[in-house]
Formats: sequence, C-alpha cells, structure tokens
Amino acid sequence: MAEQEFDYIVVGAGTAGCLLANRLSADPANRVLLIEAGGRDNYHWIHIPVGYLYCIDNPRTDWRFRTEPDDGLNGRSLIYPRGKTLGGCSSINGMLYLRGQARDYDGWAEFTGEPEWRWENCLADFMRHEDHHRLDEDGDADPEHAAFHGHGGEWRVEKQRLKWQVLDDFATAAVEAGIPRTRDFNRGDNEGVDYFEVNQRSGWRWNTSKAFLRGAEKRDNLTLWHSTQVLGLEIAGERGEPRASGVRVLRDGKESLARAGREVILAAGAIGSPQLLQLSGIGPAGLLAEHEIPLVVDLPGVGENLQDHLQIRSVYKVKGAKTLNTMANSLVGKAMIGLEYLLKRSGPMSMAPSQLCAFTRSSDEFAHPNIEYHVQPLSLPAFGQPLHDFPAITASVCNLNPTSRGSVRIKSADPRQAPAIAPNYLSTPEDRKVAADSLRVTRRIASQPAFARYSPEEFKPGPEYQSDDDLARLAGDIGTTIFHPVGTARMGRDDDPMAVVDPHLRVRGVTGLRVVDASVMPTITSGNTNSPTLMIAEKAARWILAGE
Repeated sequence: MAEQEFDYIVVGAGTAGCLLANRLSADPANRVLLIEAGGRDNYHWIHIPVGYLYCIDNPRTDWRFRTEPDDGLNGRSLIYPRGKTLGGCSSINGMLYLRGQARDYDGWAEFTGEPEWRWENCLADFMRHEDHHRLDEDGDADPEHAAFHGHGGEWRVEKQRLKWQVLDDFATAAVEAGIPRTRDFNRGDNEGVDYFEVNQRSGWRWNTSKAFLRGAEKRDNLTLWHSTQVLGLEIAGERGEPRASGVRVLRDGKESLARAGREVILAAGAIGSPQLLQLSGIGPAGLLAEHEIPLVVDLPGVGENLQDHLQIRSVYKVKGAKTLNTMANSLVGKAMIGLEYLLKRSGPMSMAPSQLCAFTRSSDEFAHPNIEYHVQPLSLPAFGQPLHDFPAITASVCNLNPTSRGSVRIKSADPRQAPAIAPNYLSTPEDRKVAADSLRVTRRIASQPAFARYSPEEFKPGPEYQSDDDLARLAGDIGTTIFHPVGTARMGRDDDPMAVVDPHLRVRGVTGLRVVDASVMPTITSGNTNSPTLMIAEKAARWILAGE
C-alpha cells in the first residue's frame, strides 16, 4: 500500500474543512492534506442560488442519505441531504447567515467548563472571517454594527436581491401579532422579523470552497485530494496509548495510506465523522462488536445525541398575490425569471430557499425566542415535486431547542454503506407541545389585518385540527428536516461519559485526533448551523496551530 506523509490531514472539504485547510496551510512549514469524497464544485447549479433544487438528492453533489422510518413522523422516512463536493453542505444549503443566540454559546461554556465558548469569545471568531455588506462603505447608519460584524474576511454576507409584497405584508402581520421588527438577527438576541441575509456575492452562491480554498489551493504546502473516500483511520499504539497516525483512502480505484505527523482532523460532518470513528474502532463497544470491528476506545457517545431542526410547513392559499407558484407555472413567467437573472443577477433565480425570517416564542412560558420561521412565496406537496398550481405561501416553523435526541450508527463494517440515521423527531412531550403551539402562532400571524387582503386559507395542516394531539400528529405528517444535524460527537468535560471530544475538540482516549464540525455541538444552536460551524473551525484552527 502506497504511503504519503503530511503534518495535518483534514478529512472533509466542507464548511469546516475548507477553513481549516486555509488556516493550517497559512504557515508554509505545515504540510496539509485536505481530502474530499466528492468532486470539484464545478457544477453550474451549485453557484446559481436556486440551483439547490438540483443539487439536493443529486449523486453528483449529495450523499443521498435517508433516515430510518420515524415514529414522530408517523412512520415516514426523509431524504437527509449532506454535501458531497468541495464546499460540502455550503454548496447545497440555503445560504442563510445566522449565528444563533448568545445563550447557546454561554451554555456550551458552562457545559464544558471552557470560557472560550462564551458568546463574546465566539463573536470574535464569527467576525474574524466575515465580510458584511453593511460595512462596505463607511457611512453605515448603525454605529454599533461594526461591534458585531466583520469586514474584509472571506465569508461574504449580503442582502437578498429580491422582495415580495406578500412577504412584506406577512412581516407586518407578524408585527401586529407581537413580533418586533429587527435589522440584525446576529447580535446575540435574534428575536424579530425581517428578510434573511445570505452568503452570496453579487447574486451567486458563496460557498466555503470559493471563500477559503481558491487562493489557498495554490500554496505548495496544501494538497487537495477530491473524489477520494476515506475508508478509516490508521491507529498506532504504544504502551496502550492509541494514536491517530493517518487515514486509509480509496483514490483512483486504489487503496493507499496517508500519514499525519501531527494530527488527523475529522471535518466530515454530523453524519460522516461519527461513522468514520465507529468504522475505526472508536465508539460504543456493543455496536462495534456487533459488526466485528476491533475496539480501540469505548466511547458510548459516538453517534448519539443527534439533534436537528424539524420544520413544520404550513401552507396558506392566497388571493391577489404574486407568488412563485403562479410565476413559475407558465412559460412566459419562467422566461422572465431567467431573463432577470441573466441581466441583473436578481429575481427568483437568485433567491435562497427561504426569504423572510422571524424568531419568536411558541408560548409565554419561554423567556427567549424558541421558534424560527422560514417563510416562502411558494408551496409544493414535497421537496422535489412541482409547485402547486394555485397562489400560496409556506410558513415553515421549527423548534430551535428540541429535546428529542437521535443517533447515527453504522450498519456494517463496509465504509461504502450509509449508516442508520434515526433523528427521533417529536419523541418527547415537550417537542410535541412546541409543535402544536407553533402552529397556533402561525395561525395568529395569518389572521392579522395586514394579511387579510389576501383572504388566506389554511391548506395545510387544515383549520379543522385544533387539539394538541391533532396538531402534533399533523406536524409529523407535514414536518421535514431543515438540514441541521449536529451533536453526534459532542464535546464535554472529562468526567462526562458521553462526551466524545474535550472542550478543545480532541477525541478522548486517542492522541493526534480531533473532530471539528457540527457534530461537536453539545446542543443545537438557535438558528441555522452553517456559520456556527465555521466559527467552530476558526477557533479550532487556532488551538491546533498552538498545540492546545
């Protein structure tokens, strides 16, 4: 088996991996290998924002995972997209820039005992790579904006390049229902309603491959292997002390070994990282014995603690409104959409999957916003299906802090077989109650005077469903993932038996090995998870370079 030697090996050229490769290779003395199972991000639909429709569940760009049948979803199984290309999920996601709430990170700091995870310290790492559009000119109307946002970094944040009157009026209705307006969801308290800001540049998707790899890839000390699957970790051991010494890969149809003199860093995501750990003998002893995998370290938390945001997609028929349903269901409308994007890089082809955002409370028992809305000027029966032939909007709402916990577990010792993904949505009374209450909040917004001009008619779940039990059951029928799996290799204190990594993301019981991606989150952030994952990578890169 051929071998090559590096200082650092990063597994996964996704959201975290691209930033890590950039930061670690900034010192020319470091030999860095970045490995990606997917191909280059040269598929045109990656870069046209609406192209996520053609990237999700496409073998060219997506691992095409499926969840196990889920009792909380009334036995349904969901597609579970994970990016399989340079840029990873940042190449196929919704491009929405959200950080979460200060309380998320303060909770991590308390949970792990590491003050570096406090909000003010995480804020500095968010800002370190940010390039926020409002700071492009010195005359920013909000003098406090520069205290919360960065400029000149690699990660571009812009305004969306379209608006919809029906969504403007939904926002006004949200205000009438008691949700304040906000200019910024990213200052630590995200309560309010406004349009999302997006990771785009001039109407094109801005993924982490463009942001962090395009310049760095030219460095002599950075090697990129794409279309290369990691089969498992190479573990060396002296005097009973396991050490990650490299990775076994399948490249150009041949197996080979890449060795790491300093560290192997798993950045394969909340599905890929626990899968690779388990395949390498690091995980629950019983699961590994079941698949006849020699045990290296018994870490029962590997693959457990899966958390995700389940979006409950209420659909309202509307009258007298311009929606994408009516625009895209005619040849003339499609032609106009294409022409606008060609000439201006604006309009529906530039749109993220969701446009309008709101953070609020599902009931008065919560002291902080615990639900998030993704509101869209369109509706469809299910992802990948044609839009409805009537004008409608979709008001998706998700529980930001679910108490349900799922798992990711290998099904065999074959790295080519997808693991069993069991999110266990709506498996707790608390989550079912939030689901029912959040549907009532949606109804309250839609019933406000500002939205009355559209004569809204609840199409899904249907106004006949009123009880908690009915609404929770219907939430299981119309709910779907919002693509935010986290927590499956969570960090924690040394005395936490379910912690997979320590507060500096080093795998317990194995030297020379870290996990740096969304799987290390002990609890899910109160918002979309892509940019928080970048923040984690920014912080981890500093620790890795300092040997901490």
